[in-house]
Amino acid sequence: MAKTDPYAALRIKEFNIFLLVRFVLVFGWSMQFIVIEWEVYSLTKDPLSLGVIGLMEIIPAFTMALFAGHIVDQKEKRNLLALCIAAFSLISLGLFLLTWDKVTGNWETKTILYSIYALVFFGGFLRSFFGPTIFSLVALIVPKKVYPNAATWNSSTWQMASVLGPAFGGFFIGWIGVHWSLCIIFGLVLLSFIILLQIKRKPILNPKIGEPVIESLKEGVRFVFKTKAILGAMTLDMVAVLFGGAIALLPVFAQDILKVGSEGFGVLRAAPAVGAFLTMLVTAYIPISKNAGMKLLVAIFGFGVSIIVFGLSSVFWISVLALFFSGVTDGVSMVIRQTILQIKTPDHMRGRVSSVNSMFVGSSNELGAFESGVTAKLMGTVTAVVFGGTMTLITVVTTGIVSPTFRKLDLTKDLEEHNKD
Repeated sequence: MAKTDPYAALRIKEFNIFLLVRFVLVFGWSMQFIVIEWEVYSLTKDPLSLGVIGLMEIIPAFTMALFAGHIVDQKEKRNLLALCIAAFSLISLGLFLLTWDKVTGNWETKTILYSIYALVFFGGFLRSFFGPTIFSLVALIVPKKVYPNAATWNSSTWQMASVLGPAFGGFFIGWIGVHWSLCIIFGLVLLSFIILLQIKRKPILNPKIGEPVIESLKEGVRFVFKTKAILGAMTLDMVAVLFGGAIALLPVFAQDILKVGSEGFGVLRAAPAVGAFLTMLVTAYIPISKNAGMKLLVAIFGFGVSIIVFGLSSVFWISVLALFFSGVTDGVSMVIRQTILQIKTPDHMRGRVSSVNSMFVGSSNELGAFESGVTAKLMGTVTAVVFGGTMTLITVVTTGIVSPTFRKLDLTKDLEEHNKD
């Protein structure tokens, strides 16, 4: 039944609670990022200050990733996530206070700015724990035979929240201002904490509790690099994100190339997310575990083609369609990648494997934006986007040629084995 039931994972009560927690968290986190970007630029009027925000977050997130994975594998997951959310609430509260005139009325602008950067840095530290903890917890909530369906709904929830969060962040800034927008975010974080407590504590499945940190980290990295399915999925995702970062250059396309203004920019920004979300819903009905390796290669190849078409287009509706299809292909690849990671990763190593994945992929978002900015400066905007898409195509073709094992990857047998358990 789990093979064909598009709502298999949703029939599990705790998984629905988990999805609600994740939606509220991602919605709040992404909304907070937009609000803080607005506030920082309002304080400085310096575009470089926006780059510093990303730098302040990625440095601790990247450097702490492996250690965070070790901790996650050693601890009970529900309570660890609750602790992370509680710490996140302190960040939200701090930002709320930093935008309150009664608190910072006599502060210098630099003091407020550096205080915001400090809280963003702390948020990056937390980010290194959030990913591995959530990845590990969901595997303890749903049975293995439902992993592909759970990956679809989990990714769809993330996608929806990451789209709606920034949108509402922009609306709330105009409606009630930065300060009270941050108050709403603080309330959302507290709400996610309360909802999370409805999930029961889970057993710790790691047989090596107390294992030395260095040995634990080595084991996690060795596992990723010797498991070709996981390494291939991570590498393809990293390259697609790193070189396909057209999103970072959308303001340039909207203002100078397509000349569609802020409204057109909003449509362009939403197009990939709409495509990804709709595709994820479709994958709930159409299983994609059969020939997963080839499907992933085709999806990322399609992503690269879409980016090239977008870069070459000077017609608004063609650009929108290209970005929409980039989202469609990215949605397929996201579900397949999450399914590969869930199925191929042993329970006792989920934290470490997820941490390595975050180093591959999570950091690529910021590096991809940086790469797009540098190549646009050196080559020109259109050439930079076409170059990124071309590099994605080259990587996909190379992977397909040099790794026939990955090309022939089929998750059907793995799922059948899980169904027998």
